[in-house]
Amino acid sequence: MDLRDYVSVLRKRWVVVALAVAVGLLAALGVNVLTTPVYTAATQLYVSVPAASTTADLLQGSSFTRQQVASYTKLVTTPTVLGPVIDDLALDMRADDLAQRVEVDSPLNSSLINIRVSDESPAVAAALANAISEQFRTVVVDIERPDGGGASTVKLTIVRDAAAPSAPSAPNTRLVLLLGLVGGLVVGVAAALVREVLDTRIRDEAGVAQVTDSAVIGVIVYDEDAASRPLIVQSDPHSPRAEAFRRLRTNVQFLDVADRPSSIVVTSSLPGEGKSTTTINLAIALADAGTRVALVDADLRRPSVARYLGIEGEVGLTTVLIGRATLEDVVQPFGNGFLDVLPAGQIPPNPSELLGSKAMTALLARLVSQYDVVLLDAPPLLPVTDAAVLSRSAGGAIVLVGAGVVTRGQLAESMGALSKVDAHVLGVVVNREPRRQGESSYRYYRYGAPEPVTDRGRAGRRSGGVGSRWPGRQATDGAGGAQGEAPAPSSGAPGPATTPDPAGGVAVPWEPVLTVDAGAEAEQREVRPHHARRR
Repeated sequence: MDLRDYVSVLRKRWVVVALAVAVGLLAALGVNVLTTPVYTAATQLYVSVPAASTTADLLQGSSFTRQQVASYTKLVTTPTVLGPVIDDLALDMRADDLAQRVEVDSPLNSSLINIRVSDESPAVAAALANAISEQFRTVVVDIERPDGGGASTVKLTIVRDAAAPSAPSAPNTRLVLLLGLVGGLVVGVAAALVREVLDTRIRDEAGVAQVTDSAVIGVIVYDEDAASRPLIVQSDPHSPRAEAFRRLRTNVQFLDVADRPSSIVVTSSLPGEGKSTTTINLAIALADAGTRVALVDADLRRPSVARYLGIEGEVGLTTVLIGRATLEDVVQPFGNGFLDVLPAGQIPPNPSELLGSKAMTALLARLVSQYDVVLLDAPPLLPVTDAAVLSRSAGGAIVLVGAGVVTRGQLAESMGALSKVDAHVLGVVVNREPRRQGESSYRYYRYGAPEPVTDRGRAGRRSGGVGSRWPGRQATDGAGGAQGEAPAPSSGAPGPATTPDPAGGVAVPWEPVLTVDAGAEAEQREVRPHHARRR
């Protein structure tokens, strides 16, 4: 993983990081609230020798005191010093307990000794520090007094008395909060990375590429209203999701499906990935482009095509396979006349056997001979074997991957199931891919005609348009297909009308008629061929 991958993980798992930081801050705040404040009072002593008469004596005395200071700091926490203090202040503790509250140090190459005492009461801390410094000075003077009597060779002077502190020394609120913030951030980032490593769900095209070499032929963006608008190509043809199905249609039209170029099985790894709605929308998009499509609901366990399209589903594929009806009796037209639907019919007790039977092979061959494309909505691959069985008779299979639903292992198992039966995998479609923030692609934006202009003076911009007056053709809708157009003849859709060149030679195509509405009067102007305009 490079830096961009780490940033992507943090953006995707920002909730985990935020929760960890919040927990760290709350924990730090709890420590500050629950910890009893401790106050620290400090006093300072200076170690010296009696006045010397010569410079050599002064240097010698200064060197002596610096050497002795290191030993003196060890005496402060001994029972010899702390015992009398406990007795004088009538403290209910031992010398060892008091020693844990005392800190002693001496700056390097100096004759100063710092004594700090901590207590929950600021007044007690100051009293203890002053009492300890006095007793310490007494003990040192007694130790350094000559055996024969006389003045001590070392003098300790208190240069700073301890005062009751106004603010506690612990806990350090800012430091604890900073540690909580940093600790929560570290834990959050680590948790996000661990979850990313352990989460094997496929969320985009990159996840598909980690499992299979099959090309991603379509990406359907996530739409929060998909449940209420399953047939998006029909209900909202200008939406980004409908445009994604038209891109999928274009890619399907250029697929190489070997010897059986017209039959395609659409399946998925698990239920709930959106294979049925994807198959229906793809069929509608193909029909809008003038392709004769047969949509077959081959999911004989949980059929849903008839329910989505609002057609009769009691008779259908199973009725034809068992010989109780003919194909012409049960097939139902839908939409603009280019789409015929064969529902599943009643649910049989042996779906796999029916889909793998000779009757199904013969029916599929008949459909291929009558239609340009045959789309079969098959059950998911992992729960049952129906899709794998059906893929052997079809020209190829398209595997749908629900973003955030299927894992890499499950997709690998599904692709392996198709490979075992020598099925031709045409490609993979990623469904419900989340929209990325800052995505610059057109696919996330609506691109269509502007809203009608109500100003009368600009009415001419609303009516007419290029392509609306081709002979023998009707206006097309925003989805790219003809509305109410009869099935095209086998030779293909008619092209633009032509007119003979007066000078002889090949026919020159006419340009479309442009209709202009100028206020109350409407004028139609026929644009002549290029050679006519030149004359």
